[in-house]
Amino acid sequence: MKVKTLVLKNFRNYQDINVNFEDNVNVFIGKNAQGKTNLLESIYYCCIGKSFKSIKDKDIIRWGEESSYIGIETQKKYRDVKVEIKLNREKKKVVQINSLPIKRIGDLIGEVNVVFFSPNELKLVKESPDERRKFMDIDISQTNKRYFYQIGRYEKILANRNKLLKTYDNIEKIKETIDIWDRALVQSAHKIAFEREKFVKAITPYTEKAQEYLSGGKEKVKLEYICGCGVALDENFDENMLKLLKKNLEKDFRFGYTTIGVHRDDIDIYLNDVEVKTFGSQGQQRTVALALKLAELESMNELTGEYPILMLDDVFSELDSERQKRLLKFVTRTQTFITCTDERKLSGKKFFIENGRIKAEE
Repeated sequence: MKVKTLVLKNFRNYQDINVNFEDNVNVFIGKNAQGKTNLLESIYYCCIGKSFKSIKDKDIIRWGEESSYIGIETQKKYRDVKVEIKLNREKKKVVQINSLPIKRIGDLIGEVNVVFFSPNELKLVKESPDERRKFMDIDISQTNKRYFYQIGRYEKILANRNKLLKTYDNIEKIKETIDIWDRALVQSAHKIAFEREKFVKAITPYTEKAQEYLSGGKEKVKLEYICGCGVALDENFDENMLKLLKKNLEKDFRFGYTTIGVHRDDIDIYLNDVEVKTFGSQGQQRTVALALKLAELESMNELTGEYPILMLDDVFSELDSERQKRLLKFVTRTQTFITCTDERKLSGKKFFIENGRIKAEE
């Protein structure tokens, strides 16, 4: 899967550009705050339907303008896909696939698959379980639309159950109606937990290989999916989780929220048999995060028959020279977009970025 062209109008600091890309490596070179990451963001937006930053849609419209346009043309194994997104400060965004508008953002997910990595992705290893759940959800959703909608369903059920826990000051009143939400929550949690467990098992060997490769064989990584439902993932999952929800009702009522469920899932990550989050150096944590992202490439390729687009935002400044060389050899298997601040010896098509203007190397 390749991005052939990108068209931007009033996106971030870009007024009007039309760019053609190479099938292999594309390098965006420029000083800080010139718009390199904005280019990655625009492509990512067309793949996922939102930014990799926690922002509102209107925040990416160019300052002083009322509307914005992002468009990419891609070449896939079996068909070409054109994605267009129109943003307006006063109206709902419009998303089109091959000139046909879609009603739900879930219809966009999986059309053009992408893996994004930046130094900020260190939080995938270091920070709260929220980051690792987000990692699982974005990856699985790109190859499984039903999973994407199941996540939305679970969140609605959970919100309704939590609202019920907070509405009444008498637990007996809650018992009259909470069984409906318990059964719905269990049914949804079952589907999500089993998909997440399958995903972690699938990427584990790829992560191991990537970590071993990047570290020159010095580091061995291990992943373990931790289900927050409090019961084993077996044929009795539904029955046992339902029992546990009833057992925990008094505690949930006291706290005002549901204390078990897939909203408390996590991935434990070990490097050379110690927890990398706690005991790994920053360099080791960064390499593990990168290995997880490279594992996504292989997992998606196995499931879809083609590699996703890879984006590396200012990654090379954070790696030592040996790991830089190893990473560059690895990325040749897919179309890759790289940002950097200098003209390092990177093979591929080079684009020079300055204040929202882009010029391709001749």
